[in-house]
Amino acid sequence: MPQLTYLEAIRQGIWEEMERDPTVFCIGEDIGIYGGAFKVTDGFIDRFGPERVIDTPIAESAIVGAAFGASLTGMRPVAEFQFMDFLPCAFNQIVNMVAKAHYRWGAPAPLVIRGPSGGNVHGGPFHSQNPEMWFVHAPGLKVVCPASAYDAKGLIKASIRDNNPVIFFEHKYLYRRIKEEVPAEDYVVPLGKARLAREGRDLSVITYAAMVYVALEAAEILAKEGIQLEIIDLRTLSPLDREAIAQTVRKTNKVILLHEDVRTGGIAGEIAAIINEEAFDDLDGPIVRITAQDSPVPFSPPQEEYFLPKVSDVVREARRLHAY
Repeated sequence: MPQLTYLEAIRQGIWEEMERDPTVFCIGEDIGIYGGAFKVTDGFIDRFGPERVIDTPIAESAIVGAAFGASLTGMRPVAEFQFMDFLPCAFNQIVNMVAKAHYRWGAPAPLVIRGPSGGNVHGGPFHSQNPEMWFVHAPGLKVVCPASAYDAKGLIKASIRDNNPVIFFEHKYLYRRIKEEVPAEDYVVPLGKARLAREGRDLSVITYAAMVYVALEAAEILAKEGIQLEIIDLRTLSPLDREAIAQTVRKTNKVILLHEDVRTGGIAGEIAAIINEEAFDDLDGPIVRITAQDSPVPFSPPQEEYFLPKVSDVVREARRLHAY
């Protein structure tokens, strides 16, 4: 199987869907001639032409409005945001129009809004955020956050084929750092199904996106001490795989909830509530949250490192919880 970067996997997934289905098209800022801010759509305009790779003004609300309208006519737009930090510029379109289309009159709205999110790249407070929870809170939207190249390709293809609107967060730190074997043949990864990233017996770490690799690195350190972490990669935050969450807690009886998003209102709080509702009697210790701090993302590299969850945080809290 060929080895692909996380970025190239997403690029191939969109390309293959455009080849497969003539109703799929891309729209966004600088995605055509320039090939996208991170080059995800590099070469697309040469293959598919300006009718299917549409450069737009810097107007996120207009991009989503045009994509939404096209989706109501049977098209399947893929709208790129240069940075997902700018989703608020289209918040009304996304939350009050796109998310409610099916509820209001049964209309499918098969559009994908995708782009880079996340920190650890020293992008500062306007280019490093994890804004996924704004949209997890909005009924009618699916929210996807892949961690691996295999999942990135399979999930973008599944998102494009879905008849519901999908917000697809691509962690920019992973774009060119993650590389793995990805099948050449067509495949999809189902939305709403978590992945067992590492099997373990002593503690569960439930996480997603770039934090999967923080958890995996911590697991290697702890394994030398005889502590076996089980790591669940959520893949999709809406819908959440409640069954996978409950199953891992019933197995290990202790759980760490790890995410790069800020603490207050993060997905860890929601998952903790699910565990209390569905697996409380299986807990042998307190639910532990490891998250970013309630602050804008610092620009300064040392401050950003302090702000973000780290391997050492997971190792420390896992030791403490294991001994509880």
